[in-house]
Amino acid sequence: MSSLPLLSCYIDGQWRLPGGGLLDVINPATETPCAQVALAGPAEVDLAVAAARRAFDTFCQTSRGQRLDLLSSILAAYGARMADIGDAVSREMGAPQGFARQVQAGIGAAHLAQMIETLKTFVFEEERGSLRLLREPVGVAGLITPWNWPLNQIVCKVAPALAAGCTVVLKPSELAPLSANLFAEVMHAAGVPAGVFNLVHGDGPGVGQAIARHPDIDLVSFTGSTRAGVQVAKLAADTVKRVTQELGGKSANIILPDADLPTAVEQGVRRCFSNSGQSCNAPTRLLVPEDRYEEAAALARAVTETIVVGDPLDAATTLGPLANATQFAKVQRLIEVGVNEGAELVAGGSGRPAGLDRGYYVRPTIFGRVTPSMTVAREEIFGPVLSILTYRSEEEAIALANDTVYGLAAYVQSRDAGRAQAVARRLRAGTVYVNDPAWSPAVPFGGYKQSGNGREYAEFGLAEFIEVKGVVAG
Repeated sequence: MSSLPLLSCYIDGQWRLPGGGLLDVINPATETPCAQVALAGPAEVDLAVAAARRAFDTFCQTSRGQRLDLLSSILAAYGARMADIGDAVSREMGAPQGFARQVQAGIGAAHLAQMIETLKTFVFEEERGSLRLLREPVGVAGLITPWNWPLNQIVCKVAPALAAGCTVVLKPSELAPLSANLFAEVMHAAGVPAGVFNLVHGDGPGVGQAIARHPDIDLVSFTGSTRAGVQVAKLAADTVKRVTQELGGKSANIILPDADLPTAVEQGVRRCFSNSGQSCNAPTRLLVPEDRYEEAAALARAVTETIVVGDPLDAATTLGPLANATQFAKVQRLIEVGVNEGAELVAGGSGRPAGLDRGYYVRPTIFGRVTPSMTVAREEIFGPVLSILTYRSEEEAIALANDTVYGLAAYVQSRDAGRAQAVARRLRAGTVYVNDPAWSPAVPFGGYKQSGNGREYAEFGLAEFIEVKGVVAG
């Protein structure tokens, strides 16, 4: 019998071991199992949805004050488990321990704190003459989250859903379920009423599809690949439920000619490689003036040489492994495609970094002289791989930035704030970051085009869980 920790579902306020098979949770730094997760299926989804539906009848009637108290209790319970949550993220996806504790786990606390502030002033009811507008919870929400930023995506969905008065059924990634289980423990410790929050482990075919098509789920909030997002939307269509999607990205980072090139390049490289490049909004296309290419490439190479790839438990490590074997194989393949298509290999390349013969480690890689038609300029790689493209005019830079099926994020670097803002207005992206600002949970997050629909964070995320009712008096 296995001595590994066994993760089970949390349904209607109780832990429940589903009858499906067991899946090993692989530590990507060692390629060995660190836990097992019991996979659920449609039967467990039915139980969780029924529990959420029963709980909704009462929870939707709670007051703003009651929900504020509940979110405050969740934040306190979450804070008490921050280190545990960070360590779980480090084990399940290979994030360096310090980064996992401070950023990966910290971002969940930031979303909770922001949602508490948002809920204090959110307008649920207003009068416009004879019209009374009521903003009411949409109902039972099905939440499907990925492995790359587990706490970010769990909390930025769960917190606004509860703030709105919805009940939830969460399916986290089966590849990174440790932190999700700890979050369920947090919810239990905080006294969340039975059925308001439910956790169902499983894969896409067994649980994700059951959530998407379930007739008693009123909304599905999905974060993941564009391919999977399309499938979720199709499955949800038969029951005419609302679907919000945060999908892929291939974000451009425009360094305008007047920018501080060394600073802009360094910030761009580090942002691209953060979280081992596994961020949907990573600035993976660096656009530089044609006459500054050689300088920009040399600067990018120098930054890459300072990055320490290694054991997540080593304090010196700045970049851990990729999160799983599938992603490792994909990134290795796309690096080889970049070389074969003729991109200039500025840094890195295929294979593991020197001295690392085990674990899903990737050499931080930079391609130069990339043309817009190359695969590395068009596909979302989701690893520490940066493509440098050149432009000859501001108009060309904007056109290149917008030349993608995605539209999640974009970046602009310039000493001229007015010029940067003018360029930002012309970029078809949900969020434009000018001159490397700090991350904030108050900024709307979501995309244009095939990067999805709907917005997350703060009042923008809360509004997604709301139905608007008009009451008209004669």
